[in-house]
Amino acid sequence: MENDTLQSRDPVCGMTPDPEKAIIKGNDAHYKGVHYVFCSITCRDKFQADPEKYVSSLVHGGGGHAVTGGGTAEPAATERAKDPVCGMTPFKAVAKAKGNTLTHQGTEYFFCSAGCKAKFEAEAEKYLAPQAKPDSSGHGHHHAAPAKPQPVTGGGKNVLYTCPMHPEIKQMGPGTCPLCGMALEPADPAAAQDDSEYRDMLFRFKIALALTVPVFLLAMAGHAVSILPPTLQAVIEALLSAPVVLWAGYPFFVRGVKGAISGHANMFTLIAIGVGVSFLYSLVVLIAPSLVPMAYHGDGMGPPVYFEASAVIVTLVLLGQVLELRARASTGAAIRALLDLAPKTAQRRTASGSETIPLSDVAVGDVLIVRPGDAVPTDGEVIEGQSAIDESMLTGESLPVEKEPGTLVTGGTLNGTGALVIRATRIGADTMLAKIVALVAEAQRSRAPTQSLADKVAAWFVPLVTLAAIIAFAAWLAAGFSFDYALLAAISVLIIACPCALGLATPMSVMVAVGRGAHSGVLVRNAAALEKFASADTLVIDKTGTITQGKPQVIAIQTATGASEADVLTLAAALESSSAHPLAHAIGEKAKGLALPQVTDFASITGQGLSGMIDGATVLVGNATLLTSRGIDTTTLAAAAEALRTEGATVIFVARGNTAIGFVAAKDPLKPGARELLAELARSGLAIVMATGDEEATAAVIAREAGITNTHARLSPAGKADLVKSLQAERHSVAFAGDGVNDAPGLAAAEVAIAMGSGSDAAIATAGLVLLKGDLAALLRARHLAKATLGNMKQNLFFAFAYNLLGVPLAAGVLYPFTGWLLSPMLAAAAMSVSSVSVIANALRLKQAKL
Repeated sequence: MENDTLQSRDPVCGMTPDPEKAIIKGNDAHYKGVHYVFCSITCRDKFQADPEKYVSSLVHGGGGHAVTGGGTAEPAATERAKDPVCGMTPFKAVAKAKGNTLTHQGTEYFFCSAGCKAKFEAEAEKYLAPQAKPDSSGHGHHHAAPAKPQPVTGGGKNVLYTCPMHPEIKQMGPGTCPLCGMALEPADPAAAQDDSEYRDMLFRFKIALALTVPVFLLAMAGHAVSILPPTLQAVIEALLSAPVVLWAGYPFFVRGVKGAISGHANMFTLIAIGVGVSFLYSLVVLIAPSLVPMAYHGDGMGPPVYFEASAVIVTLVLLGQVLELRARASTGAAIRALLDLAPKTAQRRTASGSETIPLSDVAVGDVLIVRPGDAVPTDGEVIEGQSAIDESMLTGESLPVEKEPGTLVTGGTLNGTGALVIRATRIGADTMLAKIVALVAEAQRSRAPTQSLADKVAAWFVPLVTLAAIIAFAAWLAAGFSFDYALLAAISVLIIACPCALGLATPMSVMVAVGRGAHSGVLVRNAAALEKFASADTLVIDKTGTITQGKPQVIAIQTATGASEADVLTLAAALESSSAHPLAHAIGEKAKGLALPQVTDFASITGQGLSGMIDGATVLVGNATLLTSRGIDTTTLAAAAEALRTEGATVIFVARGNTAIGFVAAKDPLKPGARELLAELARSGLAIVMATGDEEATAAVIAREAGITNTHARLSPAGKADLVKSLQAERHSVAFAGDGVNDAPGLAAAEVAIAMGSGSDAAIATAGLVLLKGDLAALLRARHLAKATLGNMKQNLFFAFAYNLLGVPLAAGVLYPFTGWLLSPMLAAAAMSVSSVSVIANALRLKQAKL
């Protein structure tokens, strides 16, 4: 078994559990040279009872994730390696399956996470040095390590940083993007913020401002009144502006040169050219005025110099950077606000009373006291007390949720007036709040399809602007104007152009929108899903748990052939006890107190029902199709079943041997306000289509109650996917909302997959949008958020395009022949700085969007 290959897909249910956790929990099994992992002990037991059935299904179903192909070089499934970054010991096969491996100088290294891999890739020698110790900056995992992770502080050197415009750029610690020159920011906005870039720019701005004001006043006064000799005035301006240009503006020159050398000229390249040309030209003519033809000399003033323009441009760009960095910092405020929901301490019950402990010291199984008005410290189960919990910050639902013993609570939610005692079930990175933060942080770095337009323009932007500046310079000279006019026009063109406004247009909208959604119970897994949902015209929606409450109740039991109601209910409950379907739960609740027989040879027939052996007889529990396919007659029960279906009930037949002995009918009522919410979704431009595996009569009743006219019933999981594809073939943009494992194919086929947060892991893993509350109100909020985000992105792109399309020609002087007006480089610098800030400010409006 040590040489078994790892199959990371559960062969029973098709889910992909975390292999490491599954192995630790014992949810694994070896069979014919393959190491299988399972999402639960139930799936493992099913597999062990009939492995060939599930192995065959897995092979023919395709899409497995076996870690194979390495021959003897492939690591054993249980073999571990030491992570050189954090010191943990992940399974080699698991790390390989997740892509968390790296070969360095001929040696393969294995990592517990992508974060550790990125740290090692950035500074491999640091972690391989003999004196190096495991990284203790904390990376979101909760392994049993000898030392506790320490919070990131100070400069954030152990934090992964990325560029908001180019998310593919990553490095450990702060810095600047080699492509666009922008300041990098933490890849996880929840990380401790490093404001060194902001403080540096602010300090440079203050010094530059103090030196630029006298340069500017001296230049303006000198043009109006001859206070000093022209040469002396120019020398003073040069001495005052030199520190501004050469020191305060130094970062812009470095970023501009890096961009040009790497073949990615950027905004700072344009600034460096413009400021550099004006300053160097002024310096040259100050030292050797004879180089400038006398025709360009002023009346006794010598050739014109532009020291004040160079200093003012740098100062205004610094101001723009300060404003931009401050605005960008607020885009991650949503995640930081989520983190702040969790208290820093917890009250743990002890044998002698209670004690206050840091939240990091809470362990699974600890009994915690939640006092009235306190935030719930971590995910747990209520074991004592009653209260109402405000979950609005996580679900967007304003009404408090009643909690009593046996119910679950989420860390970060706010307790009401009652006292609760809970048992911690999940801590640290495993809590709902931590997972939300991680999901939001990842989604904020995803790219919306609209961004592709800006990317194409940005690739040609700097070369075109440089060409425009050269053309402007040549055109002014050719038209007979002075050299200084031509130079000013060229510099203004270089300075006013702002590719950053284009690059920031959609990323800023996405960052703010994803954070806004997280506070409204709408988790965005990627920006593309959000943008596509805004333009979707059709919504395919599941019935059970989506339109209905998902908590059906048994309303009738019908018998036949002399069987009693207890017989029918007992057999149905025995088989359904292995199912997680809401109808199974309803039958189980009805059968409480009954002794259930043992089931062998249990099998689930997709889209039809269940089968098993009880007391030597084959028992079937499912729809009429299941019984008919086995040659079992249901006509004696048909009339009663149809009557219940017309009332909206779902009928589950029960057969023993070759005879139908009765059925159980259960009804799942509509969710409160479902009809009104569906009507509102329709008014937003969505055609509503209900897709369900239920019988047609039952589906028709629910559809009528919900106000839905387009209904498809008796659909298998594959049938739901086929429905989506048929709508797409009619040129519809389809969003699919569901909550069950049987919805996963439909979710995967749709342009936009929306999972109800109360649904299965398979549905959530397939979805681009996850609704934490799992109701139609959250679906409507998601639609409003999507539309607001798409509108905001379009506004930002319009601002950026319009600004550059208007600004560059104005700076070149196209209006001069008609108005005599020429844009100065200083005004161009001010306009350029405002452009990026305006795009960010517009994106921040999404924080107040009405959902």
